[in-house]
Amino acid sequence: MKQIEKLLEQKIASVLGTLDPAHDLLHVKRVVATAKKLALEEKADLDVVVPAAWLHDLVNLPKDHPERKSASTMASKEAIFFLKSIHFPADKFEAIAHAIAAHSFSSGIVPETLEAKIVQDADRLDGLGAIGLARLFSISTQLKRPFYHSADPFAVQREWDDQDNAIDHIFIKLKKVVELMNTTSAKAEAERRFIIIENFLNDLKKEI
Repeated sequence: MKQIEKLLEQKIASVLGTLDPAHDLLHVKRVVATAKKLALEEKADLDVVVPAAWLHDLVNLPKDHPERKSASTMASKEAIFFLKSIHFPADKFEAIAHAIAAHSFSSGIVPETLEAKIVQDADRLDGLGAIGLARLFSISTQLKRPFYHSADPFAVQREWDDQDNAIDHIFIKLKKVVELMNTTSAKAEAERRFIIIENFLNDLKKEI
């Protein structure tokens, strides 16, 4: 598997490049490390979890791209094509493809296997905590959105709208993600990471 992982890393590195720090090789490495940890704790098949985690962003479209919802399905097909080229065991293809397709929040695909649940959890955990905040503001900058609403930052007299600013995304999606974790191990880590976000919000409120 170590030799295969080198090939997987080379492939994803060549595809992602360095233009989007929220979805770069470092993001993938974090997801892989988390997925391995969860897989060991939950006794999942590493031969499915590891390649799926490495290749989950093989097709990565911007958040505002019209085909964003289909990106994970596209990635699953590209992943299998690549795995065939390196002679990875074919009996794992179906499970790997499903884990990649189901990892995305926007796809709406429900993970049906333990391995798919773990890859989804690992990717979602990277959107929480300190690194999650860094990624949130990186994406908001790419989309040219302000960090917070100028007149009503914490939506006292308005509805949350993460198309308008970055902070609103915490309340619309990230808070919900904590409750949507599939595995017990991921749920505990998600709750820990969300405390980091809550502390940040409390400090932000004081500063602005």
